[in-house]
Amino acid sequence: MMFLRRGMGALIIALAAAGTQAQGVTPNRILIGQSTPLSGANRALGEDIRDGALAYFKKLNDAGGVNGRKIELMTLDDANDTRRSGENTQKLIEESGVFALFGYASATLSRPALPHVEKRKVPFLSPFTGADPMRVFHKYVYNMRASYADELEKIVDHYALFGITRFSIVHYDDVVGRENYAAVERALMKRNLAPVSVASFKDRRNPNIAGGVTSVLAANPEVVILTTLYKASADFIRGAKKAGSAAQMVSNSFPGSTPLAEELGKDGFGVAVAQVVPPFSRRSIPVVAEYRAAIENLLGKKSYSFTSLESFIAAKVTTEAIRRTGSKLTRDSFMQALDNMSNYDAGGYVVGFSPTNHNGSAFVELTIIGKDGQFKH
Repeated sequence: MMFLRRGMGALIIALAAAGTQAQGVTPNRILIGQSTPLSGANRALGEDIRDGALAYFKKLNDAGGVNGRKIELMTLDDANDTRRSGENTQKLIEESGVFALFGYASATLSRPALPHVEKRKVPFLSPFTGADPMRVFHKYVYNMRASYADELEKIVDHYALFGITRFSIVHYDDVVGRENYAAVERALMKRNLAPVSVASFKDRRNPNIAGGVTSVLAANPEVVILTTLYKASADFIRGAKKAGSAAQMVSNSFPGSTPLAEELGKDGFGVAVAQVVPPFSRRSIPVVAEYRAAIENLLGKKSYSFTSLESFIAAKVTTEAIRRTGSKLTRDSFMQALDNMSNYDAGGYVVGFSPTNHNGSAFVELTIIGKDGQFKH
């Protein structure tokens, strides 16, 4: 009987440990999963998202971790393919048993993850998108950044203040792209305006750039708002300039500022880009200074970007929620900590959630690419 009791006790302990480990938590480790493009045309964006998070987690782990545990980020390459994103999510949750998901690179890559998130009740943190479909309240999804609607409203408001009335938009003909178009249309309607022309691309992989340039420039716009991936945006801007357009080209944050600027090269001068975090040049902001030191420590060079800064801040917010749970970390306690994080100052950048609002920030700022390829503000 004594042997049986001891055996049952050991079994209970083993099952409890297995249950904890199945959620990616051990006494000394927390496993977080990520699917992002590490190959293909959107590779630079995916690498920035990964590296920003790794920079913070390395800084944290080097100092001993959080509540006695170190955070490990497991990243799988989806090559910007939605099918692979869904498959990666299943692997991360079912096979690797991650505690949470973090930093998917777009709404189109995030949406295939949602059925797995809902089935296994896994927190889904900081998708790198401001798309409306991902902003609708979802129990397990936490957005750290402003929405594309916030960005597009800021863009329209800024140029409308100068008396500009002729706006055009370039977008994809899919769920997210149509939402972006609707956001611009709403912002214009508030000012009794409407888009003068539109380029709508059905194929993300092979957009008809020449046709889009022709259709947009036919209406002689003063401002062209781009909401496409960095290669398509850069190709469109070069095509418009070659056609003699003097319109102001302005992009939302979707393509990733640094990849867009690098793709444009000398053609980037004067292009405006909306940002959802402060400029990485502002070392007077505590979290920016912290980020710059951490990314240099990780990469061994001064390689900064708005995207990796956004990911760094998101990793810091994630860690703060883990810290607030104490030693008994579960998915439920973690989400409760996030829901109670109403006004967290990450170091000059404030994020806030509630049980009914999982959109952490509405911060938007416009920057412009200078002659040297650097962003001015």
